[in-house]
Amino acid sequence: MARSRSDVLETAILGLLNESPLHGYELRKRLNLMLGSFRAFSYGSLYPALKAMVAHGHIVGTESPTTPPHALSGKRARIVYQLTAEGKERLQTVLATSGPAAWEDESFDVRFAFFAQTDAETRLRILEGRRSRLTERLESVKESAARTRERLDEYTLELQRHGLEQVEREVRWLDGLITTERDRRRTRPSSGPENRHGQDNH
Repeated sequence: MARSRSDVLETAILGLLNESPLHGYELRKRLNLMLGSFRAFSYGSLYPALKAMVAHGHIVGTESPTTPPHALSGKRARIVYQLTAEGKERLQTVLATSGPAAWEDESFDVRFAFFAQTDAETRLRILEGRRSRLTERLESVKESAARTRERLDEYTLELQRHGLEQVEREVRWLDGLITTERDRRRTRPSSGPENRHGQDNH
């Protein structure tokens, strides 16, 4: 089952804060930059998520040590958020998962954004799962298109063709990524960084 939007947002926040502490405004900008404007998160969804994560002990928020000039006018100081030890553990648990939830449209782009923090075996499983899911979708859409082609007008057909091309492009992109990951595995020594990764506690 696909992960909920709140779970996806939590993963994105944990991953970004693992790179550096951020205040809410900067965090929102990073989320929008990472996910693109079509997946932009509003303050309305971000701050309740931050509040819940603080309550769960995954992050802590502290007032920024540098007080801006306008703070004297009564405006609140910025809160800087950072991961706790529990938050780091939570992130590692999430990044180690590679089941169907990681392949879905809602969460794949977030997981991919943090592939640099993900071990090679998990990366490969997610990429292969995503490709398998898209290949199934492609076949289904092609079968549907063949059945309905005669009943559709030219604009609907064009939209259908555009959708097929998008899926085909992503499958080709995934093929290239999978090939790269497999090549890395073949050339990596048995005592390489991925083996050491499994022994790391951070």
